[in-house]
Amino acid sequence: MNPCHSDSYKGHHVIEIEHRIVAAPHLHICLCKTETLANTGNIARLWGTTEVRLHLVHPLGFKVDDKHLKRAGLDYWQEVDIRHHQSFESFLSDMDASKTLFAFSRHASEPYTNARAGKGDYLLFGPETRGLPSHIRHTYPCYAIPIWGNVRSLNLSTTVGIVTYHYLHQMGSSNW
Repeated sequence: MNPCHSDSYKGHHVIEIEHRIVAAPHLHICLCKTETLANTGNIARLWGTTEVRLHLVHPLGFKVDDKHLKRAGLDYWQEVDIRHHQSFESFLSDMDASKTLFAFSRHASEPYTNARAGKGDYLLFGPETRGLPSHIRHTYPCYAIPIWGNVRSLNLSTTVGIVTYHYLHQMGSSNW
């Protein structure tokens, strides 16, 4: 366990908390300006079980402090390898340049099953209400989860779970 950095990002204080550090994450998940603590908490629970590193690009739509984490029932936060980034640009500068960044959006035309993620690659997701900006979708390989019904989109935590487990399975990362 190592401490998380204690910083303020645009008025949102990030508490210092002892948390797990995964030496060689299977994947990196980046939530860019996520808006909902419940979605982020659900995603964090998934990452605590899969040895995946979670990157949070600020500003967030919620506070990452002890009061809000406890209220949301996130008593496992210390089990997740979390990195905070002040901006998308700072995330990119911290990224391992030898790895691939895959973006996900309902506006993409190619299905996520066409991508071939490798160990240590990055999966990028945008905010719940707006998704990723078009310049990001056009700069990086971008994929979607097909939707056949009349619902406009999937919940962010559902989307992240679907693609993460797909790529873990594709890489043979299963412990079963």
